[in-house]
Amino acid sequence: MSDDQLTVETNEWATAEHATAYLERAHLIPRRDTGYDELLALLPERPRRVLDLGTGNGQVLDLIAAPGVALDFSPAMLDAARARFAGRPDVEVVDHNLNAALPDMGWFDVVVSAFAIHHCPDERKRALYAEVFECLEPGGLFANLEHVSSPTPRLHEQFLALVDAPEDPSNQLLDVETQLRWLREIGFVDVECFWKWRELALLAGIKP
Repeated sequence: MSDDQLTVETNEWATAEHATAYLERAHLIPRRDTGYDELLALLPERPRRVLDLGTGNGQVLDLIAAPGVALDFSPAMLDAARARFAGRPDVEVVDHNLNAALPDMGWFDVVVSAFAIHHCPDERKRALYAEVFECLEPGGLFANLEHVSSPTPRLHEQFLALVDAPEDPSNQLLDVETQLRWLREIGFVDVECFWKWRELALLAGIKP
C-alpha cells in the first residue's frame, strides 16, 4: 500500500479538526465507559508490557496503568497522548498508521485497541490481527473494544441516533462474526465477544 493510499484512507483522522471534535464528544457516547470497564476486567492483574493500537489521547493505556507502547498516527491524538504520558518514562508514544504493517516493537503480554481498527480496510484488519498474534507472548491477550457493523441499515441508523453522531466517512465497519472467525483462524483461543451494545463490541482472544 502506497503512502498516497494511506493518506486517502485515513485523511479524516489526519486533520486536527476531526480528531479534536471526537475527543470533545467521546465522553458523551453511551456505554463507552462500560466498554472500558469490560475490557479492563479481561486483563491480567499486572500486565508487564501493553501495546495500545490507535491509542488516541492515551486514555485506555492510562487506565491500564502498565508499561507499554501507545501507537497512533493522528498528530492531534499523538500530542494529547504525549501530554498525558509526559511523566511516564515507561510509556513510549509511537507515530504509526495502522494501515501499514506494525513495526518491530518487541514482545507484549497484552495488546489492546479501542475504537480504532474499524478505520482500516477489511483485508488490513485481518492482517493486523495476524501481526498482533505474532507480537504477543504465549498466553498473551488481545482485546479489541471495537465499533462493528449493524446487521441492517435500520439498526445502523438507530445507533447513530442513539449516539447523536453523524456518519464518520472514515468508518469501515465489519460484523462481529467475521472478526471472531478470523481470530480463530489466525490461532487465537478462547475467542469470544465478551460484551456488546448495539455497534460497540469487545472482541478478545488468547495466544496459546
